[in-house]
Amino acid sequence: MKAKIGGLNKSKFDSPEQEVYLNLWRAFDRLRSIEDELFGPLGITSQQYNVLRLLESHHPVSVPTLTIAERMISKAPDITRMLDKLEKAALIKRTRPVENRRQVLINITEAGHKLIDEIAGPLQHCHEKQLGHLNQDELQQLVSLLRKVRRPHESITTPW
Repeated sequence: MKAKIGGLNKSKFDSPEQEVYLNLWRAFDRLRSIEDELFGPLGITSQQYNVLRLLESHHPVSVPTLTIAERMISKAPDITRMLDKLEKAALIKRTRPVENRRQVLINITEAGHKLIDEIAGPLQHCHEKQLGHLNQDELQQLVSLLRKVRRPHESITTPW
């Protein structure tokens, strides 16, 4: 997009890459606000929900804190504080193995399972509200492009 400034045509963006980046950022902000409407009243964040889903996928096996931090969709700078809040809400349980007291293992609790079950329907509705206007081909194309964008910036071991 060009704007006329002092008789000169000047792009609003410094580069096509900047335009794409800012559009991704704006899209994320709009989609996140819809998600916040779901998670806010439940007293959790999308990152905390991500932790619960990770734990549920491994249940009944305990997951080390560092593994959770590595596998999160959005990196959390203070995983310990996030886990503190989930534990205080009785959604997770921490244990320390006798053979390695420095390691902290995390399990989802029955209350955590229940919350995930309660969220399933409303979360599906949230995703439909966010992206339901796109057809299946557009969704697949978008997934493919976003994976291509992320590829050089992620480690090979990223599980998704």
